[in-house]
Amino acid sequence: MHTSLDGFVAGLNGEMDWIKLDDGLFDFVATMTDQADTALYGRVTYNMMQSYWPKAGEKPNATKHDIEHSNWYNKVSKVVLSKTIHETGLQNTRVIGGQLSDNINKIKQQEGKNILIFGSPGASQSLLNEGLIDEFWLFVNPIILGKGMLLFKDLTGITKLKLAESKTFACGVIALHYKKL
Repeated sequence: MHTSLDGFVAGLNGEMDWIKLDDGLFDFVATMTDQADTALYGRVTYNMMQSYWPKAGEKPNATKHDIEHSNWYNKVSKVVLSKTIHETGLQNTRVIGGQLSDNINKIKQQEGKNILIFGSPGASQSLLNEGLIDEFWLFVNPIILGKGMLLFKDLTGITKLKLAESKTFACGVIALHYKKL
């Protein structure tokens, strides 16, 4: 998840135009998606992803990243945490509207690769409150927003973490990988 130095994941109106990206970062994220066969989203992020990624790789000006991530997105199993979206008509997508802990633990126990959550601060907070997040990759951007949508808000407990690794990208973003103790 991308975050500002002061812990915001979006501006007050959901703006993310401050996020820094470069080819090194895209390539690094591709190594993460190669190790995952399930993508987890909150409703808002899923709708945003669904409006872009299914056809992004087919555009005439598609970048290497657009093509690779579009291909991954189209084949990966998607899980959406939502009480308003219904599975009817959705391809390769499961909707979880309740019993979060039971449903996520069932997915975690299945054979397969990693589960990645993209963006989705509300869903991340719900998962964190249920103790369902094992690792964090935070992409800290060199900006202080001062206000916006907080990454960690309304949490019900303490989560102790250990820094597993860090990586700095040419665009100034620092990736921090934490594992839950």
